[in-house]
Amino acid sequence: MTSTDTTSDARNALVALRAEVGKAVVGNDAAVTGLIIALLCRGHVLVEGVPGVAKTLLVRALATALDLDTTRIQFTPDLMPGDVTGSIVYDSRSAEFSFREGPVFTNLLLADEINRTPPKTQSALLEAMEERQVSVDGRPRPLPDPFTVIATQNPVEYEGTYPLPEAQLDRFLLKLTVPLPTREDEIGVLARHAQGFDPRDLSAAGVRPVAGAAQLAVARAAVAGVTVGPEVLGYIVDLCRATRAMPSVRIGVSPRGATALLAATRAWAWLSGRGFATPDDVKALARPALRHRLDLRPEAELEGATADGVIERVLATVPVPR
Repeated sequence: MTSTDTTSDARNALVALRAEVGKAVVGNDAAVTGLIIALLCRGHVLVEGVPGVAKTLLVRALATALDLDTTRIQFTPDLMPGDVTGSIVYDSRSAEFSFREGPVFTNLLLADEINRTPPKTQSALLEAMEERQVSVDGRPRPLPDPFTVIATQNPVEYEGTYPLPEAQLDRFLLKLTVPLPTREDEIGVLARHAQGFDPRDLSAAGVRPVAGAAQLAVARAAVAGVTVGPEVLGYIVDLCRATRAMPSVRIGVSPRGATALLAATRAWAWLSGRGFATPDDVKALARPALRHRLDLRPEAELEGATADGVIERVLATVPVPR
């Protein structure tokens, strides 16, 4: 089998993930695509949605379809950093201290309601997200590969929460929003439950592995080879710079944000079957890649300004290269 055939097989396997996850989750193709893009870019994802829109089920179904390990941490105000990273424990049988791995040692880490835990515990994830390792007792311990953090937060209930600092928000490649389902999709959800669907038993729902770490590695190498012309690079930079000049924005998109948009653009181009990126690819990923990197002025928020609205305005005003 040629390298072209291997790459094509990897693309087909990853595209098939949407249909496989769809056996358990109805109407979230955009979120599934965003999670696949993050995996291709070795990035992390912040998922926002009201309770009950299947955010947790989405991650579990994706892990099953990818044949990857997954762990869920319910973030609470009393969660300690060692509860995430692991800790040194004393073994009375051997009379020695040993390291007990925390739930962060997995492939897909679901950090549920990450904004409900204090900054000290939130920061325990920063090293894991950026360096792919945790340091315990002065010794770095590498995390498995692939490793992706998928953090959720509730957009409507802020009492007792600790907003994520800008430095941590900037570590997330994408911010995905999971909306309430349409009427047709909601009927589909109820129909599945009426037929006996159990969200705790994905195998009974027919979710099977259709891709794995090997295909993901091939896909990542292929994404790295996607060509991005100078006009597309300039378009990405112009979009990010334009956010910094918007009157409703206090802090615009940083160069790291531009790098994230570039990475996501290449992944989307490759998933679309092309070896080169276009301005339309940039437009498709601008909102999820940039919305969490904008810090709006308080007075603008009071007047109803939103990050997505700012991005829409920038997309409408920055000239598109031809």
